[in-house]
Amino acid sequence: MKPTVVTPGLPAPEAAALALLKDLIRNACVNDLTPDSGQEVRNADTLEEFFRQGLLLADAPLPIHIRHFEPHPGRVSVAFTIEGSDPSAEPLTLLGHTDVVPVDAPKWTRDPFGAEEVDGKIFGRGATDMLYITASMAAAVRDVAMRGVPPRGTLTFVGLADEEARGGLGAGWIAEHEPEAFSWRNCLSEEGGSHLPVEDGSDALIVVVGEKGAGQRRLTVHGDAGHGSAPHGRESAVVKIAEVARRVAALEPEVTSDEPWPGYVRAFKFDPETEAALLRGEGYEALGELARYSHAMSHLTLAQTVLRAGQAINVLPSVAWLEMDIRPLPGQTQEDIDALLVEALGDMADEVEITHLITEDATVSPTDGPLYQAILDTFAEFFPGVPVVPTLAAGGSDLRFGRRKGGVGYGFAMHQRHQTLGSVLDTLHSHDEYVEVEDVRLTARAYRSLVERFCF
Repeated sequence: MKPTVVTPGLPAPEAAALALLKDLIRNACVNDLTPDSGQEVRNADTLEEFFRQGLLLADAPLPIHIRHFEPHPGRVSVAFTIEGSDPSAEPLTLLGHTDVVPVDAPKWTRDPFGAEEVDGKIFGRGATDMLYITASMAAAVRDVAMRGVPPRGTLTFVGLADEEARGGLGAGWIAEHEPEAFSWRNCLSEEGGSHLPVEDGSDALIVVVGEKGAGQRRLTVHGDAGHGSAPHGRESAVVKIAEVARRVAALEPEVTSDEPWPGYVRAFKFDPETEAALLRGEGYEALGELARYSHAMSHLTLAQTVLRAGQAINVLPSVAWLEMDIRPLPGQTQEDIDALLVEALGDMADEVEITHLITEDATVSPTDGPLYQAILDTFAEFFPGVPVVPTLAAGGSDLRFGRRKGGVGYGFAMHQRHQTLGSVLDTLHSHDEYVEVEDVRLTARAYRSLVERFCF
C-alpha cells in the first residue's frame, strides 16, 4: 500500500476541500432544466481562484493546463490538467459537477445556500449531490500540482455544468463537440463508499460500476371534441388515457439475474429463504430503507410522471397524453421497452401513439482492471478487510459519457461506518440537504490517496 505524500507547510487536502465546498454551495448554481439557469460560471470562477491561490503557496508547482467550455452563456465547464511524465501510463479524469437542483425554500429550516456548519454538518443545496465530492477532487488535483512532483499518468479534474439536466450543456456537449479535450479512459465521479446494513452486523462498502439508461416515452390517445354539456356518445380522450395508465401500472417487468444484483443480495447475508425470495424479485421489505432503490436496481422501472388533457372545463378534449420516466437495465434495448408497452396495452395498442423522448442505453464498467483495483486498495486502506460490493445507480451521472467513449467509470467517495447507502440516498435532493464534515474529510483523503496510488 502506497502512503499519501505529505509535504510540511502546505494545506491538507481535507481542509481545502471543506473551505471550497462552502464556496461552491454559496454560489447557488441552480439548474432548473432551462438553458439560462445554472450559471455555473460562478463555480468555474471559484475553482480557478482555488487553483490559483494554491499554486501561489507552492515553491515550485506543476503547470496546470486550463480549458473552458461554454456552449450557452454562463453554462461553463472547466478542466484542469496536469500532464503526466510517461505517455504510456494510465490517465485519470475526475468528473465533478457544479450545478445543483432547485429548492423549495419554505420547507428548509436553514439557508439553502448559506453553507452553515452546525453540529458537524454542512447544510446547503448540493452539499451531498455532489459538491463535497467535486471539492475533494479539486483539492486532490491541486495538492498534486502544489507538491511539484509530476504524476506518471496525466491527471485531470473537470468541473462540469448541467449534470442535473443530463449533461447536454456539460459533459454530453464536451463528449460530442470536443471529445479530445481530456481523457475518458479512466473516470471517477459520484457516488460510492457508503455502507450496507449487513444482517449479521458486519460491514460492506459499495462502489458504483454502472447506471440504468433512459427510455422516456409519451403515450398519446385521441377522442372526440365537443361541448362539455353534451358528452353522450362521444369517445373520451380522458377515459382512454386513464385506461392506458391503468394498464401500464399493471406491468410487472421481470427481475434481472445479471450481476451486480445477485452479488448485492448475497452481500446482506440474509437467511436462505429471504435471499432466494429477493433473487426471485420478491420480499423487498427485508431490505428496509433500501427496498425502493433495490427494486429499481433489479428491474426495468416505469414511472408515470406527466398527464395532460384539456384546457377549458366546458370543452371535451380531443387529445390526451401520458409521459413516463422509464429506466432500463444494462442489456435492455429501446425495442424491448416498446414491446413491453405494446403487450401491456393489449387491444388498445393500435389506438395509442408511442413517442420516444430522451433515450439512452444503460452503461456498466467491469469489476476488474487497474482503476477498479485502485479503488479496492483505497477502500482497504480506510476500512481493512471490508468486502466491496458493486452496484448500479438508478439515476444518471456524467460517467456514462466516458463509458460510451470506450473508457471505464466508477462512482467513488468515502463515508463513515454509520453512513449507509440508504441514509446517503435519502439525503440527495432533500430539504435541509447536508453532508457530515467527517465524510468530506474522508473523501478528500481518499481521493488524494487514490490519485497517488493510480497516477504515481
